[in-house]
Amino acid sequence: MDTTRLLQGLRELLGEAALITAPEDIAPALIDHRHLYQGAAPAIVQPADTAAVSRLLAWCNAQRVGVVPQGGNTSYCGGATPDASGRQIVLSLKRMNRIRGVDAANFSLVAEAGCTLAAVQAAAQQASRLFPLSLGSEGTCQIGGNLATNAGGTAVLRYGMMRDLVLGLEYVLADGGVVSDLAPLRKDNTGYDLRHLMIGSEGTLGVITAACLKLFPRTRSAATAWVSVPHPAAAIQLLGRLREASGDRLSGCELVPQVALDLVLRHIPQTRDPVATRAPWYLLAELTSSGEDELDAMLENALASAIDAGQALDATVARSEAQRDQFWAIRENVPAAQRRAGGSLKHDVSVPVSMLPDFIERGAALAAQLAPEGFLVAYGHAGDGNLHFNLSQRPEADTAAFLAREAPLKRAIHDLVAQLHGSFSAEHGIGQLKVRELARYAPPAELAAMRSIKRALDPNGILNPGKVLDPG
Repeated sequence: MDTTRLLQGLRELLGEAALITAPEDIAPALIDHRHLYQGAAPAIVQPADTAAVSRLLAWCNAQRVGVVPQGGNTSYCGGATPDASGRQIVLSLKRMNRIRGVDAANFSLVAEAGCTLAAVQAAAQQASRLFPLSLGSEGTCQIGGNLATNAGGTAVLRYGMMRDLVLGLEYVLADGGVVSDLAPLRKDNTGYDLRHLMIGSEGTLGVITAACLKLFPRTRSAATAWVSVPHPAAAIQLLGRLREASGDRLSGCELVPQVALDLVLRHIPQTRDPVATRAPWYLLAELTSSGEDELDAMLENALASAIDAGQALDATVARSEAQRDQFWAIRENVPAAQRRAGGSLKHDVSVPVSMLPDFIERGAALAAQLAPEGFLVAYGHAGDGNLHFNLSQRPEADTAAFLAREAPLKRAIHDLVAQLHGSFSAEHGIGQLKVRELARYAPPAELAAMRSIKRALDPNGILNPGKVLDPG
């Protein structure tokens, strides 16, 4: 179908207000967050409600028009970027941004897919409840995208991934069929749980339009510490000590190397070193409670014991909300500091928590051997075994030579992860960046099952073509 007929069909279907066609307005949706992929599209389509999404998908399915769902466009793997053919449209749910209802007594909330994560957090807070998903992009990313990618974030240790925070979904299938299961139930064993096919499918099986989300008692007390540790093994030992000492109130535990701290201090204004004692590694640990617990004392006692045991060298416990925010700002600004420092090679991997020290040691050796133009910046969610195992370009290195190391280094790191029974994609998804990696590492029977599901739900292949699965 030519562009003129396509746009005319979309106007007749949804109305002029639903279409964005000016090239300057479309342009930001055609490039991914990391600027790895540049696509083309004749229009961004912004339906106002689920019925409009249904009409759109039914029409696109009949006309064999590819549809690329896009939320806040914060994907790290190009999962929301159209291809360069110009024959796919971008589907934005930005206009579908209503909180449909909050049931404080049931600890649940129904939000449309275009709500930002920050808006959902605010709606929960207004009802004296907590929605615990927390991401650096929470002011921009949308709930539909969080669901489609099974987002993780900094509170997975206590609350789980996005799939653990969902009670029900509303979504539209490729043929326009609407599945609306937003019942706020904790127990429902009536056949296949299809919502879990949609969560993490990156828009390749259906388009999520709304969700019933779990809420929790709001946080009434918190204690946050920046801890100097001698090595990753000590950090993992300290993690276990903190979980035991706090009755599992540990909600965040982030591993940060000295080199990452230095990058932030150098490139991000108004940041400062949290502790006097420099160390090879640091742990950012946070306890939270819905009660009026004496968490500062609990944390201080655990850290004192850890220092006596050699698991920690020094520690600073935040004495104000501003100081807590300063600690978290360091962790959250590591990616921005890396971008400002030059080229980087990124790996979003996970291994069993107990294997993190071994992985870091062996991975560091591989990095030094295979990418000598870079230096290791391995940081992330120690509590759940997810590291962002990145390399940054050395200042004196040639950028092209450094970036040319990506393929052999990625293969070596991902092979090591596989040996340790880990995952090459912990929380960023597959998108188009890791399609070949999934084909390489997933068991053949699992891949076959995935392809069968894709063919069954999207036989014409219109939903986010080229993402997650190769053509097979």
